[in-house]
Amino acid sequence: MITEPITVVLVDDHVIIRDGVREILETQSDLVVVGEAGTSSTAIEVVAEHQPRVVLLDVEIPGGDVIDTVSVLRTRAPNTEVVILSIYDSPHLLRRLLALGIRAYLLKSVSRGELVSAIRNACTDDGHVTLSVSRRSLAELPRTRATLSDREVDVLSLASRAMSNAQIASRLHLTEATVKRHLSNVFGKLGAVSRIDAVNKAVAASLLPPPGP
Repeated sequence: MITEPITVVLVDDHVIIRDGVREILETQSDLVVVGEAGTSSTAIEVVAEHQPRVVLLDVEIPGGDVIDTVSVLRTRAPNTEVVILSIYDSPHLLRRLLALGIRAYLLKSVSRGELVSAIRNACTDDGHVTLSVSRRSLAELPRTRATLSDREVDVLSLASRAMSNAQIASRLHLTEATVKRHLSNVFGKLGAVSRIDAVNKAVAASLLPPPGP
């Protein structure tokens, strides 16, 4: 259970959008906006400084490609979860961002309730990814043949044994944040929405042996 407020950094080049999102989040007692940015470089600086639980990132942020921006954020703030806001319902972009371990991809048509829920879900330990996209984009996700790294297979194999993130981290000598990141990457690669779904898809694709008795 989350006992401390979820800290959030807002990244969008339109001030009016940031103001609107801030007003929405400020109505929630468990969400606190600790910083804002309007460009890629500023976003990286602000996130690196505040190390928020979540960065809410506009996909069209000026000054850098969103893929590059997320990659740098992963290095500068490894424990920060990324929630993407986008006007683009693009399966190709969605696949690339999921592979980087984002925790949500939301179209800007989402309701305020869906936005708040996605931010909260990004802070859970189950690796769940929130997607608010069209059926077409969802249908495109499994069509790319996935390949998992050796470490991702290790993590998913232990997850298939109903181990918690903490137990997996201890077994593999990793941090819980790294385990969460690996699971998010697996979910993105497989187009999975839960651990069970990921295990089933990995087994079906011969990426993971069937769980033992």
